[in-house]
Amino acid sequence: MRFIIAIVFFVVAVVGVGLGVAQRTVLAPPESVTSTVQLDSAATVTVIDGSALNAYEGRQTLAISGGVVAPPETAADAEADPEADADAEDGEEQIAQTDRVVAAYGRTGDVLAWVGDARYTLVTFDEELGELVAQPVSGSEESVPDPYGSDLWYDDFTGEGELGITVNVPRDVSLLLASDGELPAPQEFSVTWPLDSSTPYSTWLILGGVGSLILGLIALLWALLHMRRQRGPRRKSSKTQKMPKVPRPSRYRPLSGRPSLGRPKGRRSASRIALVPGLLVTGLVLSACTPSASIVATPSPTPTEEPETPAVAASERQIDRIVSRIGETVARADEETDESLAATRLAGPALQFREAAYAVREEDSELGSLLSIPSRDVALALPQRLPDEGATWPRAIFAVVEDPSDETRPPQALMMIQDDPRSPYRVHYALTLEPQAVVPPLAPVGLGSPLLPADTPQLAVTPAEVAASYSQLLLRGEDAENFDLFAAEGDSLRTQIGVEAKRDRRSALPDTASIEFTNRVVEDADILSFVTNDGGAIMTAYLTETETVTPTQSGAAVNSSGAVEALSGSAQSTRGIIATYGLQILFFVPPLDSTEPVRVLGYTQGLVSAREVP
Repeated sequence: MRFIIAIVFFVVAVVGVGLGVAQRTVLAPPESVTSTVQLDSAATVTVIDGSALNAYEGRQTLAISGGVVAPPETAADAEADPEADADAEDGEEQIAQTDRVVAAYGRTGDVLAWVGDARYTLVTFDEELGELVAQPVSGSEESVPDPYGSDLWYDDFTGEGELGITVNVPRDVSLLLASDGELPAPQEFSVTWPLDSSTPYSTWLILGGVGSLILGLIALLWALLHMRRQRGPRRKSSKTQKMPKVPRPSRYRPLSGRPSLGRPKGRRSASRIALVPGLLVTGLVLSACTPSASIVATPSPTPTEEPETPAVAASERQIDRIVSRIGETVARADEETDESLAATRLAGPALQFREAAYAVREEDSELGSLLSIPSRDVALALPQRLPDEGATWPRAIFAVVEDPSDETRPPQALMMIQDDPRSPYRVHYALTLEPQAVVPPLAPVGLGSPLLPADTPQLAVTPAEVAASYSQLLLRGEDAENFDLFAAEGDSLRTQIGVEAKRDRRSALPDTASIEFTNRVVEDADILSFVTNDGGAIMTAYLTETETVTPTQSGAAVNSSGAVEALSGSAQSTRGIIATYGLQILFFVPPLDSTEPVRVLGYTQGLVSAREVP
């Protein structure tokens, strides 16, 4: 019996260890699943839908193969195309190819908006087949711009020949593949998802097998010892000699009538007693492998639907990248005084300031000072919260950037606008914050803030009225209709070009000249207003102030110098000089029921034009 117990333990050990090892080797589940797509399409864009990327849980690893060839263009095609190469011989094929691979991902609505009317291939996941499938989507455009470097993407990648990336995108994010926008998109790619290959029972099986092996060894030793005792030394009996008989003891009688508990005696009793520890140990080992007692389920609260996070114009990482690209491009344009390059990242008042400064530099390289835009260290960012339809343009971003290399330089506020999905963000306003300016609390980047129209009734005063009233304040001072609407403390622009400064300017002119000032709000410039946390708004406006200096006596002339002379092209004029200065201003407008005044948070002033009086 003892040997049988040992054999049982050994069998259990072999089975347990074998199953445990097999679960980790030959019976181990696959670590990943891969779906490969091979295309034969001339479409320049491939879009992998977010639902396809999330067909399985976990991160998505893409392997994209480059090397595409454009459909050959024969001489017949060249004759139909007036721009075809005139030197091509009849029947000669003009073949273009590239190994370039571009991958980018962003919000699905934004990706499709960028694709627009272009023909593309849409990749989805077929639940029945369990693999990715491609279907063509018709369009009127045969090519698209190069997608790499677009401000619309959460991130983008490029490579030559092959490109491997790993992402973890939600269902509302899609991935775009292309080569250069002119040639077909990559024709082969695969998506790999990780699978749960864990084997939680293998460890318990191996441990149980080892435990059974130990118990089997113990049972075997126990059986061998018992067998040895049974085979102890024996005396040989003699036929001639008889052993003396032991006298029979008297029979024991119990004192009471109660029968005593029966207890087996002899070898059988020893076997049964020795078997008890083995069974006890076996029971303890096997009980460790049995499932625990069932837990009574307790009622849990019904989960409530989490509110959807609103869509915003850009993420924090996007804004950092956009500001960096803008700073680098503008710095290169300033170095080369290249208006065309500057126009790729500047627009509106900011571009007008640059164009005037470049024109001054062409006349005198010592003039035309420029306010550089830091390319990093975004201290504050506020993207526009998009409406429910999501894919709408234009879009705006407000950001405050700092220059870590120059601590004496005040922070700079940027107002950036993207006109359409394929356009980059361009700075329309670049303003220096006042030294003591306090930007009101703003929403986090993930929530963003909606833009208010210029005539919104949700503020103490409409943004359009703020711009017009401040223009009159600079011109008339206390005589302005809404003079008390603005806070004087911390407003250095009022000190610099207000009524007192204009009075001093008139006093400095000789009796032979006079000066007149006119202000106006530039209607072509956008008045942008972002809602703050307290219900107020930060807004930008663009004003111009024109100085007209004319002689007051016959034969007298007025002089100009510096940037005014460079732009007007005249150092002296008998007709007079007209100089126009632009004013980019950042305001804080209090909420509707507040008695707080409007504050100037920052501004930038610069000469934008100068000419002789006609």
